[in-house]
Amino acid sequence: MDVLNDIIDTLGLKGALYFRTDFSPPFAIGVPHYEQAARFHLVVQGRCFVTLASGGVIELSAGDLILIPAGANHTLTSAPEDRAIPLETVIEDSGYSGTGVFSLGEGDSAASTQMVCGHFSFRAGADHPLLRALPEHLIVTNALRAKNPWLDDVLRLMVKQIFSDPDNSAATVTRLSEVIFIETLRASAEQAPNLEKTLSALKQRQIGDALLLMHERLDEPWTMEKLATAVGMSRSKFAESFRQSIGIAPMTYLTDWRIQKAISLLTASQKSVQQVAAETGYQSPAAFTRAFSQKMGVSPKEYRRQDVSTLH
Repeated sequence: MDVLNDIIDTLGLKGALYFRTDFSPPFAIGVPHYEQAARFHLVVQGRCFVTLASGGVIELSAGDLILIPAGANHTLTSAPEDRAIPLETVIEDSGYSGTGVFSLGEGDSAASTQMVCGHFSFRAGADHPLLRALPEHLIVTNALRAKNPWLDDVLRLMVKQIFSDPDNSAATVTRLSEVIFIETLRASAEQAPNLEKTLSALKQRQIGDALLLMHERLDEPWTMEKLATAVGMSRSKFAESFRQSIGIAPMTYLTDWRIQKAISLLTASQKSVQQVAAETGYQSPAAFTRAFSQKMGVSPKEYRRQDVSTLH
């Protein structure tokens, strides 16, 4: 098992094509705050200024990508002082139907600034130390792309697809964008100490082994002693090293992850509460219901009913 992929899958990462642009200055778009989301903007041609919620301004050149986690609002402008128009207004004025690729601009291939912008979302209730470790933004420059050829290839493929066949590219670009999110985290982790520490822990021999055991064999009745013994560490050393690497105690991580996996099973499968309880390591449905209710504020059955009701 790849623990990182298990985390991303369980948290319900979904990519969506946001829009592509053919802009000539002046332009200014305000992107609103949106919970449980992350966004990226890739400059294909020209340049763009990104003003972050904190007030910081980032200049992007052709080939650069910025990832903005945590759903923070920001603006895309041709100059930092430009007054932004809300994205909702731009979409409404364009008459966009909600299907296919949303294009801003006149489709002018010679436009000064061309971008591809993507949107990622996580399911409601998604939580993990990895998400908490994400910084305000991550930057992928041309130099960083050159050091990460797999990410560079995916970005090039996405650009080629959306600019050569925009009417039929939405599904393909959506899938590619999900890969881009994961590879961007890996490629740019050194920009954020907490993120780098968390990702490094997944690869560490002993702490990484413990995480793999918890993810692969979640149904086992793990204790601190059993995990420490399994990875060849003393109980105290294991607890200290795990907390330093992940930011929380091992058993807290295990409890939280069991709830996250349970949420995923409740919302994405037809398994009974009893089956979910067994697969996530609880000795009985009653014990599972108590733990789930304490963490989520509702019982597993009620959580499932609420999730189903939001789909109608």
